[in-house]
Amino acid sequence: MEKIRISAVKYANTYPFIYGFAESGFSSKAVIETDHPSECASKLISGKADIGLIPVGALPFLYESHIISSYCIGADGYVRTVELLSNTPFDDIKTIYLDYRSRTSVNLARVLAKNKWNRKFVWENTSTDFDFTNIRHGEATVLIGDQCFEYENSFSHKFDLAWEWKEFTGLPFVFACWTANRQLDDGFLADFNSALKLGIDNIDKVVENFGNAGVIRGADLKKYLTENIDYEFNDEKKKALNVFLELMSRL
Repeated sequence: MEKIRISAVKYANTYPFIYGFAESGFSSKAVIETDHPSECASKLISGKADIGLIPVGALPFLYESHIISSYCIGADGYVRTVELLSNTPFDDIKTIYLDYRSRTSVNLARVLAKNKWNRKFVWENTSTDFDFTNIRHGEATVLIGDQCFEYENSFSHKFDLAWEWKEFTGLPFVFACWTANRQLDDGFLADFNSALKLGIDNIDKVVENFGNAGVIRGADLKKYLTENIDYEFNDEKKKALNVFLELMSRL
């Protein structure tokens, strides 16, 4: 029998899940790859993966989708790794460059522009060779992932999009959820979720294991995983997800 193919996000917010897969032995039951969020979505949509930690903005594009876990990548306030960055005061921003790595974050910016900020911008897509730090007066960029920690101090104006959403709706936000593109065996899913729980329940060990591996390190990593990222896919986040998908559909 072929192993289930899993595409996980390659950012620090996924370290607990990767740790849980390894320490539980679950890694031997599946083929696990790490990708940018947009690549996770593309693999699931195309059938190159069976399970993906996909941006929720990609859910409407799946022919068949099953959210398979009570864990997600979410935030209930400042997330630190999904930001609108600029060297121009907000009222003078005319053009926003959109990070190619996540469909959810760029749509979140569009939803906020229409419904909270009441602004119209020129939206520009980006690709792998785009220099997010080299933008001109009147321009801003949506930036996601660990590189926010690396680059945010290069900008004089920054807006945390999870916080902007919280102010707008009073709800947390769900950036990505564990989704399958077909029905999977209950036993496999039980083992899958048990592995995720192992990682979430052992953040100190996760930090010890990954604390020197990437852009976000040591105490900053622990604070990020425990104070900025909220992993529980609870009723409030399910409500927030439905609100976001409805607003996204009206864009």
